[in-house]
Amino acid sequence: MDSRRLIDRRHLDFLLHEVLAVDDVCRYPRFSEHGRETFSAAIDLAQQIAIDRFLPHNRKADLNEPQLVDGKVALIPEIADAVAAFCEAGFPAVLADYDRGGMQMPFAVGAACDALFCSANAGTIAYPTLARAAANLLEVYATPEQKRLYMQPILEGRYFGTMCLSEPQAGSSLADLKTAATPQADGSYRLSGAKMWISAGDHELGENIVHLVLARIDGAPAGVRGISLFIVPRWRVNGDGSRGARNDVRLAGLNHKMGQRASVNTFLKFGESGDCVGYLVGSPHQGLAQMFHMMNEERIGVGLSAIQQAAASYQYALAYARERRQGRHPDQKDPATPSVALVAHADVRRMLLQQKCYVEGGQMLAFDAALLVDRQHDPDAAVREQSHLLLELLTPIVKAWNSDYALRANDLAIQVLGGYGYTRDYPVEQCWRDNRINPIHEGTNGIQALDLLGRKALMHDGAALRILLERIAATCAQVAGDAELAPLAAALSAAAVRVRDTSVAAGKRMAAGEVREVLANASHYLQLLGHVVVAWGWLRMAAAAQRALASGAAEHDFYAGKLQACRCFFATELPQTELSAKLVAGVDRSAYDMRDAWF
Repeated sequence: MDSRRLIDRRHLDFLLHEVLAVDDVCRYPRFSEHGRETFSAAIDLAQQIAIDRFLPHNRKADLNEPQLVDGKVALIPEIADAVAAFCEAGFPAVLADYDRGGMQMPFAVGAACDALFCSANAGTIAYPTLARAAANLLEVYATPEQKRLYMQPILEGRYFGTMCLSEPQAGSSLADLKTAATPQADGSYRLSGAKMWISAGDHELGENIVHLVLARIDGAPAGVRGISLFIVPRWRVNGDGSRGARNDVRLAGLNHKMGQRASVNTFLKFGESGDCVGYLVGSPHQGLAQMFHMMNEERIGVGLSAIQQAAASYQYALAYARERRQGRHPDQKDPATPSVALVAHADVRRMLLQQKCYVEGGQMLAFDAALLVDRQHDPDAAVREQSHLLLELLTPIVKAWNSDYALRANDLAIQVLGGYGYTRDYPVEQCWRDNRINPIHEGTNGIQALDLLGRKALMHDGAALRILLERIAATCAQVAGDAELAPLAAALSAAAVRVRDTSVAAGKRMAAGEVREVLANASHYLQLLGHVVVAWGWLRMAAAAQRALASGAAEHDFYAGKLQACRCFFATELPQTELSAKLVAGVDRSAYDMRDAWF
């Protein structure tokens, strides 16, 4: 696949600068040395490395998955070359402080860079981005000595990192994890247990791998309240930073995946010989809260990666539809009439437009959430608090809505290519396979929905939801005077009222004891709120497009496309919120009352 597979750079600039005004964060002291020029330079560099080093081996890595050879993970050599280029360019430290050798870029700009790598090769980029997320966790919770020994080498691109949560017997149920940690006289711990589904869990890409492992200290309380977080290096590290002896962490097997085959997925055993050394991060029994710092970053990353795989297949399907000539219009009966391009067929345009709605709406959602991370550096405490609450609310939507609707976009891309799309000769089927993991990992989408309705929407007496609805109302008020956008604003305002009323109704029913019944409809609630948030994003994009057209911008077709996609989303997707709201507020019992024996 050629560079058409990458994100539309013009659209990326539109989102960052014309809609989200990301340059505004340069007024914060942390980003004061940056500006649009440095942001563009970083994104340009990411795009070049993505095209030159990540994209060319995407297909080869899919056809040659990791193998276990003489006890070691064997990867195609192009993976190491691409990761080395990423690290040499400084991207492991794109967010890190200057005094740690970092670029100190805003999170939103780092996300834009990551978007390009995700479109080019979702598997290979997992190695360094997982490591960076581990470093970000250690920056917040580790001791200065732990940062020196384990975090700094990650920022330098020498070490890699993982997150080790799931266990073979427990899956997503972290309350049931059994990995044990026994205190030692020197302050370290000896760990024993097994972890499953560990991405990038074993490889030879760097000098060391820093596993961040959830485990229970001997005598800890049951359930999630007894979980602690530990640094468990693949190789022990001496006090001077040099690599020591091999730790008692063993690769027990590889998981052979449907997609994203460039990134190895492992089954790891800790302490089989009784000598797995680990180091407590922060205080005992705070491990889950600490790990959520990494998980929430990864959930935004999953949502972004998912929508980028959709963007990749959309761009390919669009190019194919413009080039492939096939058939004629329904009212053209003469077989001598020249065939038309696929894009000339209304149903093909429908499928392409639906992809555009999902892809660009999902990108807006992801970058909007990323910018909320940066807003937490605002000097105004109220802005910081509101940004934090809103990010908490949006994170499960970014992860789940994007990964659900990205797959729908992938499916439509395959359909545009017809039979060719179903073959391995064309890349859109790989995009679908690479994307299929995203509704599953980092907390399944069902778990995201439970979290959204059961906790996030109602936390602090609904404070985060009120902030969201106030911002939606403000956008609607801003465009109310625009004859083109006013009807859309009215439709979004009505949908926002549905969200408010549905949330209140669900909260009351749960308070009355119907927790299980209400949460049986959590997925409908996520679709309701997700569609409203994405519609809000589309209205903001449409408003920016209207401003550009009113100012006489030369790119008429570009901006007209934004307006048409906005109309499409409001016509075909936003009305679905009525059914979702009805199911949630009315506490539909279809799934709840179904019995095992009836299937």
